[in-house]
Amino acid sequence: MRVSFAVLVLLSCLQANGVAADPLLTYPLKINGHSIRAEVANSEEDRRMGLMFRKSLAENQGMLFIYEKEGRYAMWMKNTNVALSVAFIDRNGAILNIEDMEPQTEDSHGSKGVAKFSLEMNQGWFKKRGIKKGDHVAGLERIPRGE
Repeated sequence: MRVSFAVLVLLSCLQANGVAADPLLTYPLKINGHSIRAEVANSEEDRRMGLMFRKSLAENQGMLFIYEKEGRYAMWMKNTNVALSVAFIDRNGAILNIEDMEPQTEDSHGSKGVAKFSLEMNQGWFKKRGIKKGDHVAGLERIPRGE
């Protein structure tokens, strides 16, 4: 009981100071030598929520969506406040395509092939680092698959 109360007090203090804890665990990924800390959305609920309502995203932080089955998937930005780029990734870790997405829109941005994952980063993150279709995402094999 005391530990739970202490954790609640600590979280309240962090939020009061403008520091928010990550809601999901993060895992390391790399693309062309560039390190990423990716939150993992591996359940239906986490995938549905995604990065909605966030006010910002750290420079090398993103969200990795893991799909139950391989398929053609699409993303949209309803209730999302941060401009994002999404990379659709096949089961082997190869990037299929990268799409830029604008906040608060319902435009559909889809995979151009059969995807197992998608990775959302701040808009322009991939382009700024010269990351493109065909590049490989390392570290996916260590990510828990979930639902």
